[in-house]
Amino acid sequence: MPIYQDLLAKVSIFQNLRKDSLAQLESMLVPKLYPKESLIVSQEEAGDALFIIHSGKVKVLLYGDTGREIILTTFKRGDFFGEMSLLDNQPRSANVIAMEDSELLVLRRESFLTHLKTHHETALAILAEMSRRLRKADSVIGNLALLDVYGRVARLLLEMAQNDGEETEDGLLIRARPTQQEIASMVGTSRETVSRALNEFQRRGFIDMHGRGILVKSQHHFLEEYTSSRG
Repeated sequence: MPIYQDLLAKVSIFQNLRKDSLAQLESMLVPKLYPKESLIVSQEEAGDALFIIHSGKVKVLLYGDTGREIILTTFKRGDFFGEMSLLDNQPRSANVIAMEDSELLVLRRESFLTHLKTHHETALAILAEMSRRLRKADSVIGNLALLDVYGRVARLLLEMAQNDGEETEDGLLIRARPTQQEIASMVGTSRETVSRALNEFQRRGFIDMHGRGILVKSQHHFLEEYTSSRG
């Protein structure tokens, strides 16, 4: 009985596969549970598997010289990671940690390469996804170089709202917002500075806090002022 085929069909690099190919791919997967805060992948270790998120959420991060956490990106259900080491035989480039209890589907190197040999469409899809991620990395680097802290926080909120927000009458609702410390790690600042930025955005009516969520109001174009006129 298919368990993961519906998920695989929504993963960007597998969404063009036929049902029989998805079934074959599913047979190669090994599910594995990771508790919250557990280490999934360690930087510099040998990469021998691709990971697909079935449930939960993970963060990709580096550690600064002082031990400060720098979050490069986060992944949720339907996302994948770990493909770089499988393709270039180099060590892992970052650490990956579970942000909540997560179930991951593990595709070992041998199975991955076997799949690629018979499914060239997957290889092309991987190239497209890697290009997209490189463009995103360029954008992040540009934000760090050109925007002040408030601008970086504003840009992050806008991207989260546009990518994962739920449309409401009052704006876009980010239901599960990152903690202030996680936001700080994403934009390269302190938690205290993030708190001041959020308070200013809320005071000016650009956002509202809704429990564990953030409502980016319909007049969110005002937030864009922070991403263009500051810094």
